Amino acid sequence: MINLFAFLVEKLSLLCKVRVLFLGSAHARERPAAPPPPPLLRRGDLLEVPRTLFTHFGVYLGDGRVAHLIPDILPALTADRRRLASAVSNARLIAGCLCRRASVRVDTLEDFAYGSRILVDRGGEEAGEVAARRAELSLGGFPYSLLWNNCEHFVTRCRYGRGVSRQTERFCENVKRLIRDQRSVLVTAIIGIFSVLFCGPVASTTLPTILIPFTLWMAG
Repeated sequence: MINLFAFLVEKLSLLCKVRVLFLGSAHARERPAAPPPPPLLRRGDLLEVPRTLFTHFGVYLGDGRVAHLIPDILPALTADRRRLASAVSNARLIAGCLCRRASVRVDTLEDFAYGSRILVDRGGEEAGEVAARRAELSLGGFPYSLLWNNCEHFVTRCRYGRGVSRQTERFCENVKRLIRDQRSVLVTAIIGIFSVLFCGPVASTTLPTILIPFTLWMAG
């Protein structure tokens, strides 16, 4: 049943031409070229790997192992540790995003980097040990939210005891700037008028034409 579910999700992702590399999946079938060697790492270092649109984060545990949070549907479907430890496929990753489920897992440094260069955020030795222990205690299924509980929230929670995400903050600032731009009101009003002209003055087109520009106007 699980395999059938993963198969259907994978086919849907191919149909929609969804690209998920930026989400931090470290387990595609074909690996890219090996990344440049990382600097000397210490237990508890926070690691950053640039992706296409986002940056993926993890906590270095030592011995070439990294704990990181990654979207994964499987923890919601089974408790079999052997299956959970297998490579996270794109189908599992997409389904995890849609169902807002993830897992904190340990992978090799190579799998975590996925061919990209590694940036290191190094804290003190004591803070590093605290971060590593918190990461190890968090292994397993986890709730997930792209904006409010992502991989960056996980690593900052391990180090500071409170999850924050600079990526989320930048995204929200951009959305706020877009809403405050009065040109958004004009654009949505024009789109709404055209939808009314082409689809007719029905509730499904008229109400959004009025409410969306009005809401943006008041929010600005």
